[in-house]
Amino acid sequence: MNYPHPFLAKEGWSFIAGSLLLAVAASFAGFWALPLWLIVIFCLQFFRDPARVIAGGPKSVLAPADGRIVVVEETDDPYLNRRALKVSVFMNVFNVHSNRSPIKSVVQQKWYKPGSFLNAALDKASLENERCALHLKTGDGRDITCVQIAGLVARRILNYVDAGTSLEPGQRYGFIRFGSRVDLYLPLDSKVNVVIGEKVSASSSILAELS
Repeated sequence: MNYPHPFLAKEGWSFIAGSLLLAVAASFAGFWALPLWLIVIFCLQFFRDPARVIAGGPKSVLAPADGRIVVVEETDDPYLNRRALKVSVFMNVFNVHSNRSPIKSVVQQKWYKPGSFLNAALDKASLENERCALHLKTGDGRDITCVQIAGLVARRILNYVDAGTSLEPGQRYGFIRFGSRVDLYLPLDSKVNVVIGEKVSASSSILAELS
């Protein structure tokens, strides 16, 4: 297992503490505090970051996020200017939003692009929404592009790595607050193991195998 972080993600500590203080204060003051306690419960479930088993072998491409597969197609990789297999994972507000490395690799380049906040389940969100992309290169020279995309409610993409960072499979590298999506662009000869509509878990689900 890869779990060097608290069960409640550090990205949510301020939200949890703030909502808890407001709920407690409202309760002691005699105000109707139920909506505030519901916000506390929402924050606790949203920012959970449970331990995960790291699946697969050295050529396995793991799910970078929890959620549902919304795209499996051959398309253009707009970052590396190549044809690629695109696999996209959509995260709703009830999924774990911690993002993890899909494979053992080294970050070659990082791009941040501001943009809109369309529903992340829509395909055009890949090109129009705020996003942060990583070019990953495996030890045997295979290229993977991993893109965090903000969603309709999401307003903050957090990414903690830069060019030169070495990543292990399942290593936590970022977080997106309140609904989002992660796109992977894989080599064309990859064998995809998932279908549209399938639910996946970060690090524990194998999306594809590299040749």
